[in-house]
Amino acid sequence: MQRTPPEELIAEAAQNPGGYVYEIDGDLISDPDGYIPPEAIRGAWEVGADGVLTGEYAPNEKHGPPQDDFAYLTEADHWLDWLGDDPASAVRDSVLEVLREQVPEASLRWMKIVAEPRFLTAGRPTPDDPDKLLVTRAALAVSFALGVDSPGDRYEILWGVFSAAVVGLDEPVGRSRIWFDLWTDLDEVEEQLPDRITSF
Repeated sequence: MQRTPPEELIAEAAQNPGGYVYEIDGDLISDPDGYIPPEAIRGAWEVGADGVLTGEYAPNEKHGPPQDDFAYLTEADHWLDWLGDDPASAVRDSVLEVLREQVPEASLRWMKIVAEPRFLTAGRPTPDDPDKLLVTRAALAVSFALGVDSPGDRYEILWGVFSAAVVGLDEPVGRSRIWFDLWTDLDEVEEQLPDRITSF
């Protein structure tokens, strides 16, 4: 497909020989240097080995308002019953609750889990079968990006790591706690999971 690229992409192409440059829909982002939802990409231009656009353009068929994406969480091969019947909703609702603690009228436009979650599970052998484990504690950390609307038509894209832990899974009533670490790397939070799962 042929299309005239924006002038700024012609200059950017020189820095990406043999690759692609992308046109971003500015209405769908809050910071061009921050997280860019896949849906915010209008399309891509091919760059030749000489750093010049070839003229070949591929539109992004998914261009449009960003949508929720929890596939990394819901498709993970890990036990998540402690999050309830709908782990995605449990995480989303917890995140919205955290946001509204800071800005009561905030609304969550979309949320994405952007990497494989990290898990930590602890337990003890069952009395009847020492080879079986009775889970007593569990935790997870998920790297996220989200779009949040605040009063005054303020739209922001935030990213970071959401983590949660539950203890007392072998008791009638367990206890849980969540953490919301903005602008934080997933590896950093994973290192803290052992402490977090024993901190309450």
